[in-house]
Amino acid sequence: MTLDLFHPDSDPGQAPGRYAPSPTGRLHLGNLRTALLAWRSARDRDAPFLMRIEDIDSGRSREQWVEVQLDELRQIGLDWDGEPVRQSDRHDLYREALAKLEADGLLYECFCTRAEIREAASAPHGELPEGAYPGTCRELTAAERGERRASGRPPALRVRAAGARVGFEDHTCGRVEKTLDDFVVRRNDGDFAYNLAVTVDDAEQGVGEVVRGSDLLDTTPRQLWLYDRLGLAAPARFSHVPLMLGEDGERLAKRHGAITLEEQTDVGKSPDEVRKELLASLEIA
Repeated sequence: MTLDLFHPDSDPGQAPGRYAPSPTGRLHLGNLRTALLAWRSARDRDAPFLMRIEDIDSGRSREQWVEVQLDELRQIGLDWDGEPVRQSDRHDLYREALAKLEADGLLYECFCTRAEIREAASAPHGELPEGAYPGTCRELTAAERGERRASGRPPALRVRAAGARVGFEDHTCGRVEKTLDDFVVRRNDGDFAYNLAVTVDDAEQGVGEVVRGSDLLDTTPRQLWLYDRLGLAAPARFSHVPLMLGEDGERLAKRHGAITLEEQTDVGKSPDEVRKELLASLEIA
């Protein structure tokens, strides 16, 4: 069965905007530019601007980077309303969402290793896109699940979404459509997956507009599917902005030189100069 969710490019009004950095290191210039765009869009609408610390990945998130990132954002002129919210404080909300999906029969345990997933995803499997998970563990019996648990394999949780087709209108990129596979909502290390957490967070915080990098464009159909299945209100508008590129046309990386605010100030630029250059890079200064 195909589910088509057309998400119109509606007006978010004065509903909050937000920025949600992950504390895994210093923010690079592309992160800072996206934050500026999200902040400016919210302020232009006379809307609140929220800060959320996406520290749901316990293996990569580090407390030491939280205040560093917030200070970098302040230095380029950002402010926000209220105290930053942390995903690590919101596990009860994510458990409630999983319980809802479980009650509706939409979850199953997946015991596949990364190698098995790569092998399965490389095989042709009907209407699903290339690289999609084909549902290897979807119809395991109780006995088969017990055998896999006994072998010491911890399961991830996947949703039964395979074949659902989701479309929406992005404010920057235009019409987007994607056929979904059975994606993960809780990892096999016990951490909640990004798509589940961000969906629950944006709905619970009443976010009306999501401005983020175009590298996350493919995640939005999965999140819209979750909004629908969880009975949550989706943001009125999504805007996936272009990534900053190096002089070689590739995605900004350390090899491109001074890519953080600290490195920029080390070569003599003030935070205000960096801010102006970031805005000018999209001709919106």
